[in-house]
Amino acid sequence: YFRDWTGDYVGTALAVIRPATVDAVCKAVRYCAQEGVPIIPQGGNTGLVGGAIDKTGRCVILSLERLNQIRSIDPINLSAIVDAGCVLQTLKAAVAEQNCHFAVSLGAEGSAHIGGIIATNAGGTNVVKFGMTRANIMGLEVVLPDGRLWSNLLELRKDNRGPDLGQIFVGSEGIYGIITGACLKLSPALKTVETAYVGCSSFKDAMQLLNMLRAQCHEFLSGFEIISNKCLPFARLAYPDLRMPVDQSIAVHVLIELSCVAQLPLRDNLEAFLAEALEGEMIEDAVIAQNQAQAGSFWKIREGLVEGYAINGYHVRSDVSVKLSVIPNLIEQLEAMLHQDFPHWTPQTYGHAGDGNVHFIAVPPKGIDTQKTYETGRDIEAAIFRIVDDLEGSFSAEHGIGRTKRDRFCKTSDPVRVALLTAIKQTIDPAGLLNPDCLIRYEEQTCPKASVVLAETLRDI
Repeated sequence: YFRDWTGDYVGTALAVIRPATVDAVCKAVRYCAQEGVPIIPQGGNTGLVGGAIDKTGRCVILSLERLNQIRSIDPINLSAIVDAGCVLQTLKAAVAEQNCHFAVSLGAEGSAHIGGIIATNAGGTNVVKFGMTRANIMGLEVVLPDGRLWSNLLELRKDNRGPDLGQIFVGSEGIYGIITGACLKLSPALKTVETAYVGCSSFKDAMQLLNMLRAQCHEFLSGFEIISNKCLPFARLAYPDLRMPVDQSIAVHVLIELSCVAQLPLRDNLEAFLAEALEGEMIEDAVIAQNQAQAGSFWKIREGLVEGYAINGYHVRSDVSVKLSVIPNLIEQLEAMLHQDFPHWTPQTYGHAGDGNVHFIAVPPKGIDTQKTYETGRDIEAAIFRIVDDLEGSFSAEHGIGRTKRDRFCKTSDPVRVALLTAIKQTIDPAGLLNPDCLIRYEEQTCPKASVVLAETLRDI
């Protein structure tokens, strides 16, 4: 509860609350509001920006892990109502049994909670077709900072009675309310899924391949991932037995996924497309998965990267986005910056290129002083952000702001935007007790007055 997934961010707390019902969440929040005790909502704790960890020791952590049921699945309405602590993988398996599909797909789906996914508006590998988490939400149930419950779990696809209040809480990282339930938008189960692993000579060729692919298969394109061949040894740190579908020396590896709910000859389309790309020298090699197991082995390469970097140790990671047309330029500038200004660090580039999201990683040399490594890491991150700013991109594409990026967010964002977010916080949570110092800086109007009987009282609740 006190350490994030990477291990880079470590905190503490007065207590950990683990309510198993919505009513218990309301009671705990109400009590903490009365006592002036700040609360940090926590889901699967798979975030990468310190949004669910606090170092001050003045807060309690409210974990939603026991509030984890699937309340209902309606295959006719194509909707599901779930508790916030429901694990994404559990939900996907349950709706699949009802011949349905929930589109959000993450590497951490075996641990990530639905509430946390919504609170951070998570992205993932299928954004190119299905959008961010926000696009897959029909309604929310939220405990407000004073313990009141607001619910909009009506499973209606059209409800135009004023602004959608639920959208305030999507991506708000728990500073406005604690999500306890959600109504999710489903789609019919995918009947046809085809996956290809492709080698390109450059990122420019990879993006030209994407442009060509969209022109021919736009309706079916559900995944387009890029991986520099420099990244591949780190995937093997997580999965030593990985076999590369194409020659590892090829500069850029690309994962392509086409999918649809009908039984259509997508394999024929994909084969014809790749043959044309090979003949036009846009790609160097390509392999189409012959079955689900082989497709899974392709995706294991992509998913193994994040685990491999964590195993290797400290590294500078970024989560940036730019216009699709700018991606090759972005990567070129980032790698040139690292080679020129930090020549002993190793550049790593991968990401969801189909939606403009790039993860640029800088791995430090072995044997360098720990303090020096962190200082240099901060300089590298600042250089990454300068390049992204110059290209009019975003320094947070899908991971959120949390505490690690809060100061930069407040400093570089449109002041009107920050003022509006702060005004909402002041209106909903004037005491500043929900996830303090996350996303924005907000000085609470009351001082925490936690007592020695806090843990016992919460246990009684």
